[in-house]
Amino acid sequence: MSTEIKVPKLPESVADATLVTWHKKPGDAVARDENLADLETDKVVLEVPAPVAGVLKEIKVAAGTTVTSDQLLAIVEAGATAAAAPAAAAATKPAAAKAPAAAPAAASAPAPSTGKSGPAARRVAAETGTDLATVPGSGLGGAITKSDVKAAPAAPALPAAGPRAERRVPMTRLRARIAERLVTAQSTQALLTTFNEVDLHAVQELRARYKDKFEKNHGVKLGFSSFFVRACIEGLKRFPVVNAAVDGNDIVYREFFDIGMAVSTDRGLVVPVLRDADALSFAQIEKAVGDFAARARAGSLTMDDLTGGTFSITNGGVFGSLLSTPIVNSPQSAILGMHKIQERPVVVDGQIVIRPMMYLALTYDHRIIDGKEAVQFLVAVKECLEDPGRLLLGV
Repeated sequence: MSTEIKVPKLPESVADATLVTWHKKPGDAVARDENLADLETDKVVLEVPAPVAGVLKEIKVAAGTTVTSDQLLAIVEAGATAAAAPAAAAATKPAAAKAPAAAPAAASAPAPSTGKSGPAARRVAAETGTDLATVPGSGLGGAITKSDVKAAPAAPALPAAGPRAERRVPMTRLRARIAERLVTAQSTQALLTTFNEVDLHAVQELRARYKDKFEKNHGVKLGFSSFFVRACIEGLKRFPVVNAAVDGNDIVYREFFDIGMAVSTDRGLVVPVLRDADALSFAQIEKAVGDFAARARAGSLTMDDLTGGTFSITNGGVFGSLLSTPIVNSPQSAILGMHKIQERPVVVDGQIVIRPMMYLALTYDHRIIDGKEAVQFLVAVKECLEDPGRLLLGV
């Protein structure tokens, strides 16, 4: 019995998808629920599972085609078995190579040079690129003369450069969507970046003191993400405009905190969202961030995971970035950029000490966020990280 394979129901906000690749070809056996093809939308990759076991009889849509919900993709013959693959042809044994002919007797080598040469010989050698060490001398005591250099064989020419190849590949839908959103943010928002630095000595000490007990009690490692998320939430509570958005001529103040956490994947950057992050504990934040990272790299994030968000955090420090100016994830109004932790000499209580320092960058929409508010927000984040007790006491 033939079974039709159709495009799964796409989310309401997604009009179409691109069929990226087929994992089977006609005649291949398929198992029930085995992934037959990948569909790429603007944000996620969807799998097309086989509803029955059998054989892929016919493919109706080629890879690279734009498809819509319920469109016919292929036909599976339920219960059929794949034809046996033809036996491989026996490999022929290559004939034994003939022994190479004896090399001709080497020409007698010239007498080694003494290294002595006159100015004229050296000038000609420089002009012709001749190595005087390879030129036998015929002058008095084996000295190299001008005539010896001219009579020496020319230096071998450099090999010709190979072909300068290039490849042209179309953007994936995700990459095209990222490009569109970044250009839109820069063309519709008045983006400005302010910087500060934070001493993470207290955070590192706290992590070192409680990391083993934290992992034992909660089943997850205590990282930096939870500290930064909680510090940003404290800053957003003090300066609500950083959590706001522009809608036409209105400013929409959000009284909830959905924090986007940028995750880099092989397909591009995605920003899954921590819903109501202010209500999450440190352990819940760490578990959620770890789950987002794993599912992002596996391509199993859903549209709901990537929709919305009131403020975003991105960490270029994991790749070694010391400083950057992140671009706001429109229609949000601000984004915090974390960077590499680097030990640097700083002055503490009049003494020069070595501390783990990180540069922070806040890019914001200057249409609604003034420089004073942006700087004070960043200072609030800095204060919470340099004195983590503030995060527990709310001061």
